[in-house]
Amino acid sequence: MKKLVNAPRAVVGEMLEGLVALSPGQALLEGESVVVRADTPAEVHRRQVAVISGGGSGHEPAHAGYVGAGMLHAAVAGDVFTSPSTDAVLAAIRAVAGPAGALLVVKNYTGDRLNFGLAAELARAEGIPTEIVVVADDVALHDTVEPGRRRGIAGTVLVHKVAGAVSASGAPLAEVAREAAATAAGLGTMGVGLGPCTVPAAGRPGFSLGEDEMELGLGIHGEQGVRRVPLQPADALVDTLLATILEDRRIGSGDRVALLVNGLGGTPPMELAIVARRALSVLRERGVLVERAWSGAFLTALEMPGCSLTLLRVDDERLRRLDAATAAPAWPGNGRIAPAPRIRPVPPAPPAPMATSGEQPGMARFKQAVLAVADALEAAESRLTELDSAAGDGDLGISLARGAAAIRVLPESSWASPARALTAIGEALRRSIGGSSGPFYATALLRAARRLADGTPDVTAWAEAFQAGVDAVAELGGARPGDRTMLDALHPAADAFARALKAGRPPAEAWEACVLAAERGAEATARMKPRLGRASYLGERAVGIPDAGAAAVVVWLKPLSHYIG
Repeated sequence: MKKLVNAPRAVVGEMLEGLVALSPGQALLEGESVVVRADTPAEVHRRQVAVISGGGSGHEPAHAGYVGAGMLHAAVAGDVFTSPSTDAVLAAIRAVAGPAGALLVVKNYTGDRLNFGLAAELARAEGIPTEIVVVADDVALHDTVEPGRRRGIAGTVLVHKVAGAVSASGAPLAEVAREAAATAAGLGTMGVGLGPCTVPAAGRPGFSLGEDEMELGLGIHGEQGVRRVPLQPADALVDTLLATILEDRRIGSGDRVALLVNGLGGTPPMELAIVARRALSVLRERGVLVERAWSGAFLTALEMPGCSLTLLRVDDERLRRLDAATAAPAWPGNGRIAPAPRIRPVPPAPPAPMATSGEQPGMARFKQAVLAVADALEAAESRLTELDSAAGDGDLGISLARGAAAIRVLPESSWASPARALTAIGEALRRSIGGSSGPFYATALLRAARRLADGTPDVTAWAEAFQAGVDAVAELGGARPGDRTMLDALHPAADAFARALKAGRPPAEAWEACVLAAERGAEATARMKPRLGRASYLGERAVGIPDAGAAAVVVWLKPLSHYIG
C-alpha cells in the first residue's frame, strides 16, 4: 500500500484537521470527528434548522466539504467506510441545533441508519426536534432489492444542497424535511468502477479486477458491483448507465433534470468531461431538459477509478434551491450550462499563394515519397509511444500519427511544387500535432520551403533546404547536438548528406550516408544525459533509453531512400 498517511488509525483525525485548517468557515468539535460551521450562534434560540449529515470517511469531499452557510451545519465522520458512532452524531446535533430542530440526511446503509436513528431519538428526548431523511438513490439495485432498501450514493450531495438552502431561507423543520425527502425521492444514480480501492487499515485492495473488466452498479465503499462486465468505451458505458436511470426513474422527453457526473476518486477531470459530454448529448437527444449539470469528485470511494451519474427531477422551486448561495468549500457552483454546445468558426487563414506555372515536374513522385513517410510514422506509433513514455510524456507516437493522417488529406493543389508542398505539410502538422513536435516540424518545413521557393530545385538546393530546416529547429528550441534531442539525429544527417554530395557521391548514396548518420546519432542519445525537454527532469534515469524524437527522425528519413536517386 502506498498512501500519503502517517498511521492508518490517525487518518480521519489528521484529515479533518487539514480540511478545517484550509476552510475558515469551519471548525472541529473538540474531542469528536465532527466538523461544524464556525459561525454557529452560541445562543441556541438564534440557530436555524440544522442540516446534519455524515458517514464513513473516504468519501471526500463528502461530507465535511459541504459544511458551510447554505448547505450543512455539521458533518460527522466515522472511520474509513465505517458509520460514525451514535455519540458523535448526538454531539453534532447538540453543537449546531436548537429549538428550531435538526434534519439528519442519512445514506441508506444499516450502520448509518442505526447510529443516526438512535442519535435522533436521544436528541428528541433532550427536547431537540429531529427528523431524518434517508437517501436511497442507487438504481443499480432495481432488480435486486425493493426501492426502500437501495443504497444511498452520490445523489446525497444534491439533497444536502436543497435542504441547506431551505434551512437558510428560514423555513421550519417540517418544510426542510419535506423538501429534502422530495429531493431524495426524485433522485436516480448508478455507478461503475474500473478498479478497486485500498482502505488504509486493510492495506490491500478490496477486490481484484482484470485489465479488461469493470464493475457495474457498485456502491461507495470499495465493494464489488451488481455484475462484472467487459470494459466498454466511455460512450457505451454512459448509454448503459443512463438507460437504467431513465427507465427506473421514468424520465422522458420534456422532463427537467439536473445532472451530476461524479468521479469516484481516481478518475481525472479529462475522463469525467468525456462522460459528461456523452451524458448531455444522450439526454438532449431524448428530449430531456438538462437545467443544471456538474462534473467533478463529489462523493468518492478513496482512490477508486470510476464514476457515477445522477439525475434529479427539478422544477422552478428546486432550481432555486440548487442555485442558492452557499459557502460550502466543495460545492462547485450553480451548474448553469448552455442549451446546446457552442462551437464558433475558426477565422480563415490568409489564402495560399497560387502556383505560377502549373505542377512542376516530379511532383507525383514527391507526393509518393511523402505518403511513404506517413505510412512509416503510422507504423511506428507504438514504438515511438513506448520510447517517449520511458523518458517523456508518451504522446509522440500518437502525435506523429495524427500528423501523418493530416498529410493524407491535403488537397491536390498542395502538390504543385516542392515549396508549396512543404508549406502545406508544415501548416498541416502545425494544426494537427500538439506539444513540441508540431512547432518544431512546422518551423523546419516552412524554413526549408522558403529555400526552395525559386524554380525547380536540384539536389544541392534540397541539401541546403534540409540544413535550413535543421537550423530552424535549433533556433526555435535552443538545443545543440549532445543535448539528447531530435537534433542529435537531424544535425549529423543533414551534415552527412551535404558532405557526401560535395564529395561527388550520387544522391542515392548520399542519402544512405544521411540515414546512417541519423541512426548513429539516435543510438548515441541513449548514452546522453538529457539537458532539454521533459526528459531533462529525469536526469541520469533517462540514460539507456534512446530519445524518442531522434528515433522518429530515423523513421521518416528511411522511406525517402526509395525515392532519391
